[in-house]
Amino acid sequence: MPEVIFNGLAGRLEGSYHHSKRPSAPIALMLHPHPQHGGTMNNKVVYALYQTFVRRNFSVLRFNFRGVGRSQGRFDNGQGELSDAAAALDWMQAHNPNATSCWIGGFSFGAWISMQLMMRRPEISGFISVAPPASLYDFSFLAPCPSSGIIIHGDADEIIPIASVDKLNQKISSQKNISIEYQIIKGGDHSFADQVDILNGHVENYLNKVLTKAA
Repeated sequence: MPEVIFNGLAGRLEGSYHHSKRPSAPIALMLHPHPQHGGTMNNKVVYALYQTFVRRNFSVLRFNFRGVGRSQGRFDNGQGELSDAAAALDWMQAHNPNATSCWIGGFSFGAWISMQLMMRRPEISGFISVAPPASLYDFSFLAPCPSSGIIIHGDADEIIPIASVDKLNQKISSQKNISIEYQIIKGGDHSFADQVDILNGHVENYLNKVLTKAA
């Protein structure tokens, strides 16, 4: 997992990157929780997602948004962080010009940013959205949602009420030509304190289904 530095609009961004040995490997980008609430690329949920895609021979990048760790700049309420995510995807694509597909994953604030990026980048073919902050941010831009994916949420989330995520899932799932898998983790709080393995199991099972079908 070599450390990498790449350029964003606010300066250099710090990341951790795994390059697959598989020719024309697919790529995946993982986005971390809110920078002002302790979110970093080393968050345990983000790291678990990263490792899941590494095991599947993807080339995978996770990185720190501006102002986090060694990344330059300062928090920009989402707009700058979306720019950072776009720069990260550009960097990945430059190093993987023959990638067969592109996935994105995000946790909490990172899920909100990841789904905005998906709307702007048609090459993103699938998403993993963990604890999307549907009660805190506007997700109305998902009209229509361009790709299928999985949403995972804890029913004991103390920050994002599950009712708001239920509503988001219903809205997206009603759209044509996409399929959303919605997994609720019983007793799961916002950080999935003791349930990262359960969360990761849902991601593994989902990828088993969709990647096997696509092969």
